[in-house]
Amino acid sequence: QVQLVESGGGLVQAGGSLRLSCAASSGTYNRYAMGWFRQAPGKEREFVAAINWSGGVTYYGDSVKGRFTLSRDKDKNTMYLQMNSLKPEDTAVYYCAVGVRRNVVTTPTSYDIWGQGTQVTVSS
Repeated sequence: QVQLVESGGGLVQAGGSLRLSCAASSGTYNRYAMGWFRQAPGKEREFVAAINWSGGVTYYGDSVKGRFTLSRDKDKNTMYLQMNSLKPEDTAVYYCAVGVRRNVVTTPTSYDIWGQGTQVTVSS
């Protein structure tokens, strides 16, 4: 089974940038869409961004549109989330996931393999 490992989280000041990585243990994930979700304390898991199997289509949640950019490198079995102009409200644990289909999906139930999460904290 494919395993996912996130990295790149940390503490940053508002307005700063971070790049999250999600490395898959197998190239099997290349056949499916992938996505990022986040969850802040006391809140539900929120859709952040998703990318289709080929990398040619991306979709973003309204709260991150224009600030975050998602990409994937199939040769490295890795997905990247570039986060710019970070805000304190972006503070959360960020999870990457592999979808159950090739096209972009935005609901957590459409993803069946999840990473362990990486903490992102944005200070004001």
